[in-house]
Amino acid sequence: MRLEDLDYFLAVAHAGHVGRASEAVGATQPALTKGIQRLERELQIPLFERTAKGMVLTVAGQAFHDRVRAARSGLDEAVKEANDLYLGKVGLIRAGISPNYAEHFFADACAALLRQRPAARMQVTVGLNDKLFAALRLGDLDFCISALKAVEDSDFEQQPLFTDDLRVVGREGHPVFSAPQLRFDHLGRQSWILAGPNVMARRAVEARFAEHGLPPPNVVIESNSSIASLMSVVRATDLLSVTGESTLKQHFGQGLASLSLSEARWPRVVGITTRRGAYLSPLTVRFIELLRQHCAA
Repeated sequence: MRLEDLDYFLAVAHAGHVGRASEAVGATQPALTKGIQRLERELQIPLFERTAKGMVLTVAGQAFHDRVRAARSGLDEAVKEANDLYLGKVGLIRAGISPNYAEHFFADACAALLRQRPAARMQVTVGLNDKLFAALRLGDLDFCISALKAVEDSDFEQQPLFTDDLRVVGREGHPVFSAPQLRFDHLGRQSWILAGPNVMARRAVEARFAEHGLPPPNVVIESNSSIASLMSVVRATDLLSVTGESTLKQHFGQGLASLSLSEARWPRVVGITTRRGAYLSPLTVRFIELLRQHCAA
């Protein structure tokens, strides 16, 4: 079984189309087609259904894909580890971080690392947890820093750093703060600015609304970036939003107040997430140590 055929198979499965896959891997369409045909002959099973819209994995093809993707990732990790050990290579750190924490302890840890290892190189991806976890799962990141998943994921390992509970916030003087005998169902009458539906904070808010028998919040502005960067909109309007307690202590939180309502608070832990069993270079391990030290300081 050829390694290139497995790579062609993964590329077509990801793209759903031979033409787009050929552009991604830099090989001709006939080469990809022949590679998949060789795999299917060796396995004696069809891996794809050929449709008018493209290539769709069969049930057996999907199972094979999941195993091959994990094995291919493991092989890449083995090559990387051998390269580091043989060459004594400094290596490259590929970190993902939620925008809320990019200006916090992360910057201090970066500065400390560069003082200790001036030749270090780093690629930083700033994004919300849905984007970060997807990139981590694909092996495009070594680790990410964000709110940890409440439900354990077999693909990941999590290291807690600190608590940063999620709070409902509005501008200082917002009418909701002066409502007599405020109840959670009063929040159903408000308009909101929230992250996209795949972000954990948004799902937590919608779940709490459902627990109280309320329809989903009326989202007037939806962001695919950090809500912290849009807190100026919250300060200038009567929109409500949610953010971590740490954000309220930064400049983003100026002019904002949080609801004291217990139901308008979600316990949350921020930490480091890595792929289970993935190789981490000595440099990456050292940087994670520095992150933990600066969080504890």
